[in-house]
Amino acid sequence: MAASFPDFIRATRLVGCSTGVLLLLLGCSPVLDWRDWRPAGSGLSLSLPCKPTPQSRKVQLAGQTVLLALHACSAGGQTWALAYADIGDPTKLGLALAELRESAAANLEATSRQALPALLVPGATPHPESGRWALAGRLPDGTAVQEEVAVFARGTIVFQATVLGSALPAEAVATFFESVRVPR
Repeated sequence: MAASFPDFIRATRLVGCSTGVLLLLLGCSPVLDWRDWRPAGSGLSLSLPCKPTPQSRKVQLAGQTVLLALHACSAGGQTWALAYADIGDPTKLGLALAELRESAAANLEATSRQALPALLVPGATPHPESGRWALAGRLPDGTAVQEEVAVFARGTIVFQATVLGSALPAEAVATFFESVRVPR
């Protein structure tokens, strides 16, 4: 028995609706796959929306050469990163934190800097140079970018947490920064 035209229309609509629902579900799949993470040797825990790639290199920080560990990944059009180094001398914390903040701004040739409400990292060592900033600048290729950067310390380890991208989704940025903890 042949299907009538109205049955064909209903079947076409059903297939169309099913395809639309499938596309909606695929479109709603999370771009940011949040996971808890504890970088070895940092004493820190945080959530990242992607699996970080570790790197390390020796850098000048607070007048000395230190090994800077960097863990970074990209998701949702942003780069998410954590860098840290043990400077070994608590009297150099302020200088090291200021240098981390200034290097973030210099890397972007920041044209705009705005202090944000303090990042209160549970378990971090309180320090007047700790803080969080919104920066706007350019990548070396001229692409305009925004960055939120936080610097803080735990003992003699200094940290720089960063989100960088052409646009920074407020909810995801808040999730990242609010997840940072120094377990006791």
